[in-house]
Amino acid sequence: MDAVALKMLFGDRGRFLGIVLGLTFASLLITQQMSIFLGLLARAHAAVRDTPQADLWIMDRSMEAIDLGGVRPLPDTALDRVRGVTGVAWAVPHLRQPLEASLGLGLRRDVLLIGVDDQSFIGLPPVTAGRAEDLRQEGAVLLDEEGAAKFARAGRALGIGDVFEINDHRAVVVGLVKAKPAIWFGSYVYTTASRAREWTPRTRRTLSYVIAGVQPGSDRAAVAAAVEAATGLRAATGEEFQSGSASFFARNTGIPINFGMAVGLGFLVGTAVSGMLFLQFTRDNLRYLGALKAMGASDGLLLRMTLLQAGIVGLLGYGLGTGTAAMFGALAGGGAGQLAWLMPPWLLIVTGGAILCIVLGAALLSLRTVLRLEPAVVFRG
Repeated sequence: MDAVALKMLFGDRGRFLGIVLGLTFASLLITQQMSIFLGLLARAHAAVRDTPQADLWIMDRSMEAIDLGGVRPLPDTALDRVRGVTGVAWAVPHLRQPLEASLGLGLRRDVLLIGVDDQSFIGLPPVTAGRAEDLRQEGAVLLDEEGAAKFARAGRALGIGDVFEINDHRAVVVGLVKAKPAIWFGSYVYTTASRAREWTPRTRRTLSYVIAGVQPGSDRAAVAAAVEAATGLRAATGEEFQSGSASFFARNTGIPINFGMAVGLGFLVGTAVSGMLFLQFTRDNLRYLGALKAMGASDGLLLRMTLLQAGIVGLLGYGLGTGTAAMFGALAGGGAGQLAWLMPPWLLIVTGGAILCIVLGAALLSLRTVLRLEPAVVFRG
């Protein structure tokens, strides 16, 4: 009987293709929009992921996210106080200051000046051109690769050896780094913490964050609590700061609503199209189902045939939709380019669950007709 069900399904090519395309559209839209949304959330905490060495981030208690909502600087004494807490293996300064760079020829660009530790260079993304040690040269800076492309002067992206100004200070590009794509729309400029202090406007407080590592075998949460008790500041693990940044971004923008509407639209359209076509498909085949029932086929067998047909179109639509979405993301750079993109394995499960709900909904529209089917329908004109 399963073979008969499949022949019925594939025999009506028009409706078969229509149902599969409806499910493909729903699967594609749900997966694509969710992947872009998750990619945007990941970019909200890209700077934290660029510093995998840091077990703890210490900041002002009012801080919720990195590079979002502004930075409330810490007193310079915070660094030594953190270093004195039991369980802290090391602690280094980390400065992040939005400024404006002058490229000459009247060109100006927004930049985020990032100061990393002068000795260890902790907080610096992987260097792809030049060396981290070159930062010790006079006026030396490193640009992130994407930011270097934005730093175009006379039609040419800035590279090693080029010079520009930050706050009337001469900056010399000595290398490039591969920073993770972030929400920040300007360019990242990396230098040493001491030089960053010199280049930023004079204020009583200049320290943005303290990043620290815990001693081997120590519990990070316990050390974070000890830091908070000793300093009165907020101490968060890297994972906590990442989730906090993503949550802050989601709460303070309309992006979740926009993407949620797109996902909901895909679900509703898929349900409507597939449900109506599958119901019409079932009704067109009532004569054949009636004949099978007249020959002794039970209601359970007919239900199994209907669910098999629904499962086949659901599986095809799910595979085509998620496959197309994955191909789209790969062609767009997989999240490393301009398009924010993140498609974790669990998202495929979520999409599969949504398609399963659509398929079951479409099947339920047809099951009532199948259950109430009388064998005499085969003799009606």
